[in-house]
Amino acid sequence: MTLDNDVPGRIAEAIRDVLNRDWDPIGVMDDPEWPRDEYDSYIGDLYRYLSRGESAAFIARHLCFIEEHCMGFRHRHESTRIGVADKLLTLDISST
Repeated sequence: MTLDNDVPGRIAEAIRDVLNRDWDPIGVMDDPEWPRDEYDSYIGDLYRYLSRGESAAFIARHLCFIEEHCMGFRHRHESTRIGVADKLLTLDISST
C-alpha cells in the first residue's frame, strides 16, 4: 500500500503506529511476518481530519465507516472506536 505523499513521514509513522497497535480491525498485527503497512491507505484521510481539528467522535465514525465499507465488517457504533480516535488526537501532527 502507498502512503499519501502529503503526510510528513514522522506523522505518518505515528498514525501508522496507532492504527497497528490500537485499531487493527482485521487482527493481523500479532503476526510479526505481516506487513506493517496494512492500513497505510487510511493515513492520508486521518491526517487531514486531525489537521482540521475534527472531534474524536468524527474520527471514530470514520474508522467504523472504513471497517464497514472498505473491509466488509458489520456496522459498529462509533463508541467502539473512540479510544483509538482519542489516541490519534494526542499525536503531535505539527510539521515542524
